[in-house]
Amino acid sequence: MTKIKIGITLGDVNGIGPEIIIKSLNKKEVLNHFTPIIYGSSKVIAYHKNIVTDPSFNFSSISGPEKAFTGRVNVINCWDENVNITLGKATEDGGKFALLSLEKATFDLKSGNIDAMVTAPINKQAMKMAGFEHIGHTEYITDQLGGKSLMMMVSDIMRVALVSNHLPLKEAAQAMTRETLESKLNIFHKSLQRDFGIEKPVIAVLGLNPHAGDEGTIGTEEQEIIRPVIIEAKKSGMLIMGPYPADGFFGSSKFSKVDGILAMYHDQGLIPFKALSFGRGINFTAGLSGIRTSPDHGTAFDIVGKNEADPGSFREALYAAKEIVINRRQYESDRKNVLKKKPKPSEELSE
Repeated sequence: MTKIKIGITLGDVNGIGPEIIIKSLNKKEVLNHFTPIIYGSSKVIAYHKNIVTDPSFNFSSISGPEKAFTGRVNVINCWDENVNITLGKATEDGGKFALLSLEKATFDLKSGNIDAMVTAPINKQAMKMAGFEHIGHTEYITDQLGGKSLMMMVSDIMRVALVSNHLPLKEAAQAMTRETLESKLNIFHKSLQRDFGIEKPVIAVLGLNPHAGDEGTIGTEEQEIIRPVIIEAKKSGMLIMGPYPADGFFGSSKFSKVDGILAMYHDQGLIPFKALSFGRGINFTAGLSGIRTSPDHGTAFDIVGKNEADPGSFREALYAAKEIVINRRQYESDRKNVLKKKPKPSEELSE
């Protein structure tokens, strides 16, 4: 059977992206699991290889995913010109080449030329300098693939999804409508089934306000939006609980008793997630036709060039992408088998 092909974007060339890619792939056992295809530049990889100081890391330059070598690291050169690398700085070039890498990999993901994509960190300031019009990876990939997405943080101890992603706090509350919450909850539920193989997922929903509104004394969103959505979801057969006050929910370790947690806004979900899972958690963009994961950290300009970057989260993102591909294939296969089953002939009615 052909190994799963995972496309890897290079990220910002001035950040730790290339370093953690090299460190993650420079293990033979990793190459036994999937075929990695880096979208970037062999020159940039060679530059960062010298930082890692590991002469054993080798790769093959290829023209496209169909030419990828099994059991080797493959690199697609997305540009020909030399890159002006300025380690630890946000530059227009850093954004430009990160965007070229992202565009090519996303195209191949959308076209089915690769099975999944793992994105290395970008710098939002550098991307803006290069003319990037989206807030981040998630928004760009959602726009390119179409559909509705859900930002999910995943580790070995919890899965946290967000109703709103990169919004100022004052806008996050305004953006939380009943329709939005229903949509995010449905995407989350289906993803836990399709992408994580959980047949009947149990989901905890957090409140928006302190103490989950305290019965309307500290805000009414729980009573007017969140509870009605939970009630309707339960009627449809979902196993949904809440709304829970976020502080007490995480403080009492209730998170360990559910399959997924739906947080209302960015920091409500990511602060506890990173406090408990930083360095081994990953970001997954759920709800789309294509599979995309990424590490749970940024470009780390403060340590780039020092060979200090920990590849743990990036390696987890690679393995997670592979597992989600397998789970999604199994889910689709199971659905087809159910549809193919012929109904039992009905018994003849006696007069």
